[in-house]
Amino acid sequence: MNNSKKKIVIVGGGITGLAAAYYLQKEMKESHQPYEITIIEGSERLGGKIHTDTTNGFVIERGPDSFLARKKSAATLAKEVGLEDQLVPNSTGNAFILNNDQLYPIPGGSVMGIPTEVAPFVSTRLFSLKGKLRASLDLILPRRDQNGQDQSLGLFFRRRLGNEVVENLIEPLLSGIYAGNIDKLSLMSTFPQFYEVEQKHRSLILGMKKTTPASRRKTGKKKPAFLTIKSGLQSFVKAIEDHLTEVDIRKSVKVDSIRKNGESYHLTTMSGEQIDADAVIVTTPHQQVTRMLRDLDEVTPLEDMPSTTVATVAMAFPEEAVKKSLDGTGFVVSRNADYTITACTWTHRKWQHAAPKGKVLLRCYVGRAGQEEIVEKSDEEIVQTVLNDLNQIMEIEGHPEFYRITRWRQAMPQYEVGHRNRFEEVQSGLRSKMPGVFLAGASYGGVGLPDCIDQGVESVTSVISYLRNQK
Repeated sequence: MNNSKKKIVIVGGGITGLAAAYYLQKEMKESHQPYEITIIEGSERLGGKIHTDTTNGFVIERGPDSFLARKKSAATLAKEVGLEDQLVPNSTGNAFILNNDQLYPIPGGSVMGIPTEVAPFVSTRLFSLKGKLRASLDLILPRRDQNGQDQSLGLFFRRRLGNEVVENLIEPLLSGIYAGNIDKLSLMSTFPQFYEVEQKHRSLILGMKKTTPASRRKTGKKKPAFLTIKSGLQSFVKAIEDHLTEVDIRKSVKVDSIRKNGESYHLTTMSGEQIDADAVIVTTPHQQVTRMLRDLDEVTPLEDMPSTTVATVAMAFPEEAVKKSLDGTGFVVSRNADYTITACTWTHRKWQHAAPKGKVLLRCYVGRAGQEEIVEKSDEEIVQTVLNDLNQIMEIEGHPEFYRITRWRQAMPQYEVGHRNRFEEVQSGLRSKMPGVFLAGASYGGVGLPDCIDQGVESVTSVISYLRNQK
């Protein structure tokens, strides 16, 4: 191997791999390092879960539809690849909780379900008087020092705020992000900031009130929380790809194994091709990592990491077909409600560019931990099930003009209690046995686009440090 030109291979062309390639190329140009960068992507397209469908003037996101505005890395990268004029915020409006066949506005002043304003919480009909009184105990309950030990989201929030607030508000809001069971999901791997608030302020309610800007808490005009790309998130992927002028992008190539070979690494593809690398960034889902690194016992903790199967169901209607329309952007469904859908976004309201004038675009979600069988039903059965659910709330006439169902099988990694320690154990094993291999992506340090981009950036820092130490 040519020692003067270090070869870095990125396995996986989702947003994590693309971010890693982009910032590696940027570092190469700025530092004048002779890196040879290759992306190997198993499918025929880049972007991973990002997939935009543009039909009849609609912009339909079949995977993620946006990213958090307060996490800056996604917007920063979009601007760097020339999409600043395409960044748009979501339209604000009421969001609802569906419980007991009724839609209840999420109480004003709630931050991820935690009340920070008294009046909206007291007046809401989402909770009983008993439930409100139990939640108010958070104001006097002592903090529990876990010494940083992990616990489930459910255990943590039930202890602070009681079962009713958790079941009717916090659970549908938080579990929707991971399509998981909050009584299994790790607090320290999903929302460690809540643990820190309790440790610092004792009361979650008082702590969130102190740490959340007043503009975000007040019940008046809300500041948009999300950003997206007006032309569709797929154009974000394309813009990054177009900027990777110094990167060799190989699509429809699947890596079968990664093995150490002296100071370098051998990647073997499914077709038997051998690819050499000085360092490897692996951004594929953890199920593929355990296969590619099957000779390495240290990655076996990843084998026990579950993933959930979900589907998105986007349906287009003429405006007049929706007989009962509500002022808002959508709703999430309480697990106690007898519905198959887990959430519905009134996409034409949330994103004004998503549907032509006079049209309605509804995007529903089905499947979550323990309730995945719906995803395997036929398209027609799924659409009819979703329409049956919606008609209990919205009164929709007829069938959609067209629909798009996207099944994401085993695609939502579950950060269960102890996830952080298990991943650190895997990383420690890699540092010991294969120090030039780095893991990044949604299976490890966050599932949102900014989280994945941040992990891509961190992997670049790690690779550069590793290669410098190899000289």
